[in-house]
Amino acid sequence: MVVRFLLLAFLVFGFGLTRRVNSHEESGERSCVSNSEEMHIQADFKPGIITLDGCANDWEDIDGSEFSLRPALDPDEDHEYKDGKMTVKALHDGNNVFFLLQVDGNYVYSKGDIKKCPSVALMFQIGDNATYHNMGGCKEQKGSCTNKTCKGHEVDLMHFVIGNAIPGRLYGGGDNSFGPLVDAYAWNPHCRYLNGMGPS
Repeated sequence: MVVRFLLLAFLVFGFGLTRRVNSHEESGERSCVSNSEEMHIQADFKPGIITLDGCANDWEDIDGSEFSLRPALDPDEDHEYKDGKMTVKALHDGNNVFFLLQVDGNYVYSKGDIKKCPSVALMFQIGDNATYHNMGGCKEQKGSCTNKTCKGHEVDLMHFVIGNAIPGRLYGGGDNSFGPLVDAYAWNPHCRYLNGMGPS
């Protein structure tokens, strides 16, 4: 059994990886519609193969897909990370989907500084009108985003920040203080919420 996921976007931020991008300082209108085939990640059914231990050895025989890394708010080719591409691998066991993300290159970050440490997010299109640019693309601003005003612009986000995480240690989900793994949703960059904690 093969599960195909439309991978709407990868967002990677890190000190030494990308320049700081401030909201609304974008260079023109964006569109991620291309003439090329849609990007898909294939997650094959392989139960019992992956151990969630922080080591990549279990993934050696699994094929991956490579993607260029660009800042989410200004994804021009000239801002692309030059030291390598991100490889994404995926499997499922019938209940859970497992992802491995690897990025080539050296990283410089400040341990414990949430704004200067490696961070990665997977963004999936949920709503039919959701766009890559502007994290769903709803035109409403914070305070006026609801499931009615932004209906159809929903994206699902899985976000991990290294922070003070210790390599190889397992951490739970939610918004914790050590290596938070956050399950969130958004309609645009100003309207992001932890699952179950946003407006109705």
